[in-house]
Amino acid sequence: MKKSRAAKISYLEPDWSREQGRLTAGFSTRHGGVSRAPFNSLNLGFGSDDLRAHVEGNRANFCRAFSLHPHQLLTVKQVHGTDLLLIDDENLDLSHFLSIEADGIITNQRGFMIGVLVADCIPLLLHHPGKKVVAAVHAGWRGAASGIIARAVESMTAHFHCAAEEILAAVGPGIGAHRFEVDRPVREAFRNGSGFWDQIATEVSLGHWQVDLSLSCRLQLEAAGIRTENIDTAAECTCCHQELFFSHRRDDGQTGRQLGFIMLG
Repeated sequence: MKKSRAAKISYLEPDWSREQGRLTAGFSTRHGGVSRAPFNSLNLGFGSDDLRAHVEGNRANFCRAFSLHPHQLLTVKQVHGTDLLLIDDENLDLSHFLSIEADGIITNQRGFMIGVLVADCIPLLLHHPGKKVVAAVHAGWRGAASGIIARAVESMTAHFHCAAEEILAAVGPGIGAHRFEVDRPVREAFRNGSGFWDQIATEVSLGHWQVDLSLSCRLQLEAAGIRTENIDTAAECTCCHQELFFSHRRDDGQTGRQLGFIMLG
């Protein structure tokens, strides 16, 4: 994954992105916005305690960098679940999707950008070049444990007839295992659901484990049929790199949101 720029916006771009013609995909950093501390500066999340006018200004700056109008950026109300918004028909007005509770968006439509907001959770991007289908998925520990990753891949294969082995995936920056310590309820959620607990968890004290959420995402993508060589993974930990990313855990919840985004040109 490489660092890229669009106007004043810096972001991480999957290695496969520029090979796909007019596709736009990446993971924003905290640079290039107007918000003040502790949300400085490119906070793209309305769910934070930042001033709404600042978030709107940040979204306008972000969209302008990619030659879009703000109404062409679609995010939904994320609730740490497994529901996905699927858009397979032309929609001239995306505003009616903004209040939908979901943790991912899948579409084969052009002309607008889809995205998920994060601040330690893992943003996932999926793209099938042949079918021209893209997806953005929010994978926190609850979503990962509940199977949202497999559900997204299955939705692409079932609804758009995408062969899983042809899907390109990007696992964006999130909290690293060395900064993500959890207790028994999280362990039970993984053990009773998805996520490869025994491969991603290291016990550090009685009843406490460090969890590699990024590895869980990669293993789940592979289990869903995506080839290992088709998965690009960000190396950065959002909690460690304060100069680049917002982090809910590091900043005790008083922080902004970065965006995992993808768009068919």
